[in-house]
Amino acid sequence: MQFANRVLDHRIWVILATLIIVAVSTIGFKNYQMYTDFRMFFGEDNPQLLAFDELEDTYEKNDVLLFIIEPAGGKVFDSEVLAAIEDLTERAWTLKYSSRIDSITNFQHTYAEDDDLIVEDLVSYASDLSPEELAEKEHIALNEPALINRIISQAADVTGVSVTYQVPDESVQATLEAYYEGVALRDAMEKDYPFLNIRLSGFVAMDGAFFEASEGDNTGLGPLMFLGILLMLALLLRSLVATGVSLFVILFSVAIGFGVPLWLGLKVTSASAVAPLMIMTLAVADCVHLLVTLLQGLGNGMQKRAAIIESVRVNFLPIMLTSVTTAIGFMMMNFSDSPPFRHLGNIVALGVIMAFILSVTFLPAMISYLPLKAKMRQDNFLNTFMDRLADFVVTRHSALLFIGIVLSIVTLTFIPRNELNDEWVKYFSTDTDFRQDTTFAMERLAGMYQIAYSVKSNEVGGVAEPEYLHKLAEFKEWFEQQPGVRHVDSMSETFARLNKNMHGDDPAYQRIPESRKLAAQYLLLYEMSLPLGLDINNRMDIDKSQSQFVVSLGQLSTNEIRALALAGEDWIKENAPELSASATGGSVMFSYLSERNIKGMLRGTLLGLVLISGLLIIALRSVKMGLISLLPNLLPAGLAFGLWGLLVGQVNMASSIVTCMVLGIVVDDTVHFLSKYLRARREKGLDANAAVRFAFSSVGTALLVTTLILMFGFGILAQSDFNLNASLARLTALAIGLALVVDFLLLPPLLIKLDNKPRGAGKTELETNIPLESSVQGA
Repeated sequence: MQFANRVLDHRIWVILATLIIVAVSTIGFKNYQMYTDFRMFFGEDNPQLLAFDELEDTYEKNDVLLFIIEPAGGKVFDSEVLAAIEDLTERAWTLKYSSRIDSITNFQHTYAEDDDLIVEDLVSYASDLSPEELAEKEHIALNEPALINRIISQAADVTGVSVTYQVPDESVQATLEAYYEGVALRDAMEKDYPFLNIRLSGFVAMDGAFFEASEGDNTGLGPLMFLGILLMLALLLRSLVATGVSLFVILFSVAIGFGVPLWLGLKVTSASAVAPLMIMTLAVADCVHLLVTLLQGLGNGMQKRAAIIESVRVNFLPIMLTSVTTAIGFMMMNFSDSPPFRHLGNIVALGVIMAFILSVTFLPAMISYLPLKAKMRQDNFLNTFMDRLADFVVTRHSALLFIGIVLSIVTLTFIPRNELNDEWVKYFSTDTDFRQDTTFAMERLAGMYQIAYSVKSNEVGGVAEPEYLHKLAEFKEWFEQQPGVRHVDSMSETFARLNKNMHGDDPAYQRIPESRKLAAQYLLLYEMSLPLGLDINNRMDIDKSQSQFVVSLGQLSTNEIRALALAGEDWIKENAPELSASATGGSVMFSYLSERNIKGMLRGTLLGLVLISGLLIIALRSVKMGLISLLPNLLPAGLAFGLWGLLVGQVNMASSIVTCMVLGIVVDDTVHFLSKYLRARREKGLDANAAVRFAFSSVGTALLVTTLILMFGFGILAQSDFNLNASLARLTALAIGLALVVDFLLLPPLLIKLDNKPRGAGKTELETNIPLESSVQGA
């Protein structure tokens, strides 16, 4: 082969050029920075993100770190506990970027004293309070709608201190600095007050959890995957030299595939950070096919140069085809609505293509310099197993085809059982502190799942209009009746409390003020009495034309959250058409993301299918074979989702990209099997039965080994604490395993049934120049 000859003739330049490219690419790693903001999962034109940004621009950013405090004695209204909360509240003001602290102690309690409105901290100098005063404070807190199920639990055994941050935009280090400073404060408080158990939740804690999950994948799973691949290569190739060169190809593919995007300004997230692990896994197959053929040639007495050239000649087209189709599958992830998954697809696609290029250039050049001896045995257990499997499949092809079709249809019927659920708290495994702490907060206080509305009166000062406030009160009452709602924060409650205060704290006046003028006066008096840092700009805009209405939820699924958010919008349209409000918030954003992702990925999958099928038809020079290949290419993903629906029943945002990924990966098995089958039919003139046996004996072992390596790689990734990556890996590993089953037990019977016309040998060079698989009988 002329290409291989040129590579070997200029091998020193090939090696030097590779090293230079890799060195230049790795410089991009200096730009590596982990972006943990959950907003990174949304494109710039995402309508839910735009609505969320508008909400934060109108009020304040929702970057909150919640300290969840559980006293050992089970009682918050204890002088020691309240003194500790006072201390925590004061210390929290010293945290960098903190702009507001809300706690049970600094809650701005209002009451009347003669004709004056008194606004003061609910608890001051807690250590000096008598039991009677403590009981009074508890009574006030448990009867204050603004506090119950938000800052204090109904049983008064858990409370929270909420720290709101104004972190500079796009400042990754600032977010992490805020998080770890909060962690340090938590640790210091638990040390100073050993009777307190303090947990952390909120968006700042979630950003920290994103970072820790990604770091855990890279530092924990990465080395484990590397060692596993090293061991499997050593067992398969039985050559330290071949294994070592393979590892260089794998590492160089990662360096270029990840380094170049970093050069171009890639923003690494917890989803895209696993790209190197995927490239490592996928790059193995190219090396395996080339080295197996090379070692077999050496074992058959060929000179090393001749064996290298023959290996490249035999493997070049099939490896190129499988690499291109894999890259196509991953590039179709650009149809995802979530930028991190688009980045993941592009990085892996580049890494896969680089693995192919390095396998046919650097690997032959490098191996030519190194001492290499064949240690592969011609007869081993796997080869014997493949021969027996081929006999079994050929002998029972009719029964296998029937059973395979029936089982496939039955399995596919379970796909509708999968429910979309992107509860982003569940993006993290149950072992993580963030998942445990946030789940606890959702059960005892108001959790992170919220629906926020900016209810517009459509006139300046309109929030003081009694009719507006009455509609807010009705809206609040309606929401409180909905299942899963933990707390509702509305300005109507504040106005009703002020009206009661201004009427001598008479409970009969716990209602909306009678006139706009009175309401505006009460509001002004209240605002003037609030201390610095505890104003109401987080609940009302500057010109008093709109107010924020926040619904805190329990553990609802994303479908339930989306339905509830839409029901709230419908309520406004039907019962307060003069007002306007749209639902937003982190929970609402994620509830729409899976749906948008699925629509985009359906388009991507269809385009990928057309491109890959067209490529196979051209490469295999057979429309029939191209169409037959659709079954083993599409069916594994469908079967995987069917089994997932039967065993798990819930899919998330990451699951929506699995079909595209799997389509690109599993086509490798189909290409190698069909190319070997067609070679037997066209060149050797074998009938369908014999051609199937030839394909099994030639390529079966290599397909089995590479499938095991792929499943191992994705199986390691499935151990990630970041459940988006873990569920993606589990589904992919399942589909890859099923792809081998389909290629071994369903594709051959299908070929025997549909391609049983006799073929003669002696075809022209054009007709026989199809992608050919390496002979791997010694694999």
